[in-house]
Amino acid sequence: MLNIELLSDHKARASLQRRRNTETERRERIFNDKVRTIGVDKDALDIQIKEKKKQEEAAREEQNAHDAATLHNSKVASLLHRRQVKEKLAMEKDIVKFRHQYQQPWSQREYDLNDPDRCRKTELADAQMMPPGLVGEDPNSQNRRQRQREQLREWLIQQQSERAAERHHQKLEEQCYDQTRVEMDIKALQLQSIEMGRQKAAAIATKEYNLALIKEKGKQRQLQGVDDEPPISMMGAPGLCPSDDQRATQENLQQIIQFQKYQIEEKKRIKVEKKQEEELHDRVRVDSARTALLIERQQARLNKQLRRHLDSTNVQLAQKQKEPNPVIERGHIDDSFFSKFNTSSR
Repeated sequence: MLNIELLSDHKARASLQRRRNTETERRERIFNDKVRTIGVDKDALDIQIKEKKKQEEAAREEQNAHDAATLHNSKVASLLHRRQVKEKLAMEKDIVKFRHQYQQPWSQREYDLNDPDRCRKTELADAQMMPPGLVGEDPNSQNRRQRQREQLREWLIQQQSERAAERHHQKLEEQCYDQTRVEMDIKALQLQSIEMGRQKAAAIATKEYNLALIKEKGKQRQLQGVDDEPPISMMGAPGLCPSDDQRATQENLQQIIQFQKYQIEEKKRIKVEKKQEEELHDRVRVDSARTALLIERQQARLNKQLRRHLDSTNVQLAQKQKEPNPVIERGHIDDSFFSKFNTSSR
């Protein structure tokens, strides 16, 4: 077989040999005590610095080229703008010149189709007697503006009156609400005073009943011959027994039981009445709160309706003001304008 070496293999072998040589030189620099500087590869750093300077120089040249191109483009744009301005001025001058030469007013058709030179033949006195203004102008524009101002003033007055009526209505509602609250507070105070008077009367009646019962018991003791002081046997003297029976009689026991039952029933009745009054106060408070909430909702609803009506009125007014009036529109021309011509043989 022929010993033929390919070009790619030759390049690969040369590149490999170059890397090996570079690595060998690098190892010699690193392991050489004379060249090495405390573990820093000075040659590699110098190469990096040179590459960085080359990059900065390339960036600077690119920026300078960009600035020069920008300045050149600005100059070209300024020259083009000046040229366009000059051309525009020249064109406007040519248009004015052409109109002055070939588009005089007496050469227009609107003067007189049968007599184009009528404007030249018209005397100065007759020209002064001609009605001023152009065809399509509104001769009653001043009156129309005056009527519009008056209508706008009427609408503003109407809006002010509606707002005043709304404020007055709201003030009346607030007064009615305050008066209702005051009446409810007065009624609550009256109920409270009535309850206090009833409780006081019940306490006085109970006290009088207790005093009368005590007096009745004292009279019964006097009638039975019972002394106020207890006997010696009741004092717990040693070796002695009670000589008489000091237990209450059957009638006294019945009275005491009846009085206790009366006190229990009275206490229950007072508790029930107090509970009923609290429920009544709660109902009155809930009803007043519900009424106030309904009034507030109604007021909010009325305010919302009034605001919606005012907004719709303002929108309609704005739409009417924005709508163009074909009758008074400036420069309006219809078929009746062309029917004015060719009505006679002249």
